[in-house]
Amino acid sequence: MKKEEITRLFSGRVRRALEKLELDFGRVHEIRLRTGAPLQLVCQKGEYFPDEEGRARREPGQGIQVSERDLKETMEYIGNYSLYAYEDEIRQGFLTVQGGHRVGIAGKTVIEDGRVKGISHISCINLRISHSVEGCANLVMPYLWEGREFCHTLIISAPRCGKTTLLRDVIRQISDGSERYPGITVGVVDERSEIAGSYLGVAQNHVGIRTDVLDGCPKAEGMMMLIRSMSPDVVAVDEIGTQADLYALESVLNCGCKVLATVHGNSMEDVRKKPLLGDLVDRHVFERYILLSGKEKPGTVQAIFDGRGTSLYQKGVGACCVSSRCVS
Repeated sequence: MKKEEITRLFSGRVRRALEKLELDFGRVHEIRLRTGAPLQLVCQKGEYFPDEEGRARREPGQGIQVSERDLKETMEYIGNYSLYAYEDEIRQGFLTVQGGHRVGIAGKTVIEDGRVKGISHISCINLRISHSVEGCANLVMPYLWEGREFCHTLIISAPRCGKTTLLRDVIRQISDGSERYPGITVGVVDERSEIAGSYLGVAQNHVGIRTDVLDGCPKAEGMMMLIRSMSPDVVAVDEIGTQADLYALESVLNCGCKVLATVHGNSMEDVRKKPLLGDLVDRHVFERYILLSGKEKPGTVQAIFDGRGTSLYQKGVGACCVSSRCVS
């Protein structure tokens, strides 16, 4: 990721401050603009509030105060002066820009027939910077196969603990294949453009050579579309939870496809308590569970379990897999 790829999206005043900033943008997670509030950078080591000279301040009162004009100019750059072309994305509260970065917006909603038609008078912008971490799934990959068959896998994680980043790299690795495992076809339903980060329909993040992406499509509908049209070996989705999502997952399973998904939770017990999803757990539908933790750093693999809850890996304990087919 180049710094210019990020800074060019902002108004002149904000852009000049960011360009002067001596900060590794690879460690910046979010850049937030709010009308009348200081420019805010959310990084791995906390928050910064850049001033006009590009100094990274810790105190909000020392940072640039974002104006309404800054918001308007920034949106013009983000939309390439053609925001009308992004009406569908704006209605959902975000749009994806080149590089796979996601721009969240908030302001006055426009309601028509009881539904959100759009957002006007935008007063808040949150640029979430896309970070692909290739290789972050290396630890878990040997556990996700039985022989040469990929296992139905559920990644469990609290918010901001790296589940989407891990999901993305698992997709990439099973799609590309390796000397040990063959590459297989993966269908990704990327409802919020966070996995592949597609821009104009083209994935900006590396998700593998055998991966087909449905961008901006509701998960339940997208899973069935992929089954009907792309014949995937694995269907991958992020953050399942609704009744429609789970019914669609059942259909995917009945079609003989493997499932790779994520869900919010802090433990296996959290997942068991979720309506419908708990039933899938009790029926041992998923063959592998990966539990993430953010206590040390985002993306830390805390544990891996098989479909019956047997521990295959515990952080600090090492591999305790009962089957030699899982690890070597």
